[in-house]
Amino acid sequence: MSGQPRDRSDEERARAKEAVRELIKWIGDDPDREGLSDTPRRVVDAFLEYFRGYEQCPETYLTRTFEQVGGYDEIVLLREIPFHSHCEHHMAPIIGKAHVAYLPRNKVVGISKLARVVHAYAKRLQVQERLTAEIADCIQKVLEPVGVAVIIEATHACMTCRGVETPGVVMTTSRMMGVFRDDEKSRQEVMRLIGLS
Repeated sequence: MSGQPRDRSDEERARAKEAVRELIKWIGDDPDREGLSDTPRRVVDAFLEYFRGYEQCPETYLTRTFEQVGGYDEIVLLREIPFHSHCEHHMAPIIGKAHVAYLPRNKVVGISKLARVVHAYAKRLQVQERLTAEIADCIQKVLEPVGVAVIIEATHACMTCRGVETPGVVMTTSRMMGVFRDDEKSRQEVMRLIGLS
């Protein structure tokens, strides 16, 4: 997980496509029939999109900061950042939204960068708990704010489409750091701003 782009050889790509062909045969279909003949290429291309987070370094999105913000020292919150991820256990989709807040100490970052951090971590094989922690830890490490709050709400196809087959269930995870963890009043304020209290 270096966050560095890597070249993939034609041989690696051919092996990946052959793996998809093998899975199609394994489930009982014919990878050479008209509707499936180009599926291995499409799946390989899609995987490069789904998992492009392995070639991104989320910390770099937070390095350009602004210190002249007119004395602003209240919560910065970006609500309902939509994301798609894939669970590492079944490679099934995770679809959700993230709420990201921080209380700046002496610098702020462009708000689009918070969404980029969410997407960079989401575009990897994940479990929701780790995704939540990685986003919060990254913001805490780079921006060094007074506090960080990350709350993720998501549905998991590994639960809705297989196994227990229970659609409509939303999993919520949170990571509170600094003042949002230590101070009940600050935690309640950020939860209210997010709309979860």
